[in-house]
Amino acid sequence: MTTTVEERWTWFFRYGPYALLGLAAPLAAVAAPLVMTRREMYAAGALLLAALALQAWWARAMPRSPAASAGPPVLIGGTLAGRVYFVLRTVLAFALTWLNPFFALYASLGYCDAGHLLPPRAVRAGLTVTAVALAGSQSGGLPPGSLTQWVVFGALFGFNAALAIGLNHLAAKEDERSQERARTIAALERALAENGALHAQLVHQAREAGVADERRRLAAEIHDTIAQGLTGIIAQLQVVSSTDDPGLAREHLDRAQALARRSLGEARRSVHNLSPAALEHDTLPDALKRTVSEWSERTGVAAGFTVTGTEEPLHGEVAATLLRIAQEALANTGRHARAARAGVTLSYMEDEVTLDIRDDGRGFSPRAVAPRTGSGGFGLDGMRARAERIAGTVAVESEPGQGTAISARVPLVRHG
Repeated sequence: MTTTVEERWTWFFRYGPYALLGLAAPLAAVAAPLVMTRREMYAAGALLLAALALQAWWARAMPRSPAASAGPPVLIGGTLAGRVYFVLRTVLAFALTWLNPFFALYASLGYCDAGHLLPPRAVRAGLTVTAVALAGSQSGGLPPGSLTQWVVFGALFGFNAALAIGLNHLAAKEDERSQERARTIAALERALAENGALHAQLVHQAREAGVADERRRLAAEIHDTIAQGLTGIIAQLQVVSSTDDPGLAREHLDRAQALARRSLGEARRSVHNLSPAALEHDTLPDALKRTVSEWSERTGVAAGFTVTGTEEPLHGEVAATLLRIAQEALANTGRHARAARAGVTLSYMEDEVTLDIRDDGRGFSPRAVAPRTGSGGFGLDGMRARAERIAGTVAVESEPGQGTAISARVPLVRHG
């Protein structure tokens, strides 16, 4: 079984005084004929028995639970029993050292436990008395017998007192630092526990936000691909059902078939979060030009496409966002605007890209457009959401009878 530092200190304070008395007594007995009278020998014997009795009482009275911090157990100090023990032991040790210098070994215990047995204001007094006993022993015994001995005693006392008080001060400061470290560690543990709970909450919220964002992305992609494709297919089939010209019917059936294939490919790409098919082999201007041309051919609305500024290779997400916004805006124009002409302009500027879609249709009041509901399309809300996802904006200008202009502005983020 491993013995802790606290247990060793407890053992020392309980049994160490016996060991020091057992070491000092034979040495004192050997020197007694030279430094003590017979009466002093009897007095020393009585004091020695009293010291043993005091230690026997303290071994029973001393608390047996070691303190949590390193060093002498804190639980043995600060009590009335501890103070009484220290005072009685110091008096006995001082008297024994006065009679025989070798008993200073017993008196040296005061250096070890004064800071733990005495209240803070009395610690220096206890250390000073202990320093007197040890300085007297080191200078040849108490009281000094000559001026030289007094000088030596004074120097030794100053050294012992300064050393004891200084070391006790350092020990007190170290104890304060240890307690401060313990409080800091406890605070950090509490903070870590709180941070752990907060982290778990944030992870949960991020997961929910990611799921919601992915749902919005898929909904927008489905709307931009399958819904628009089905709308185009229906329009082509309506032409087929209303014409008796086999050639015209075949032409529109081919268009419906092509739209179905394209919509299926776009749907698959949307599910796998891939770029639109139009951007797989073409740049954004080329993809927009083809999109405008196909839309014009399908709807019968005259449409043009223009590029301004110096063309830049755009990041895939930026290009896909602008293409989807153009597709949605043109789809809305074809369904609602009853326009005769439309125009799409892609503008490359210093730090942003602008996409403008205009028509001369019947227009509308943007304030009167209700937010998207569960049964409606994505429309303007979808375009704004796409632009905001890449730190962009979408502005709409329209009035009844005055046509509509939609402008999307996104940061110019270059490919690679």
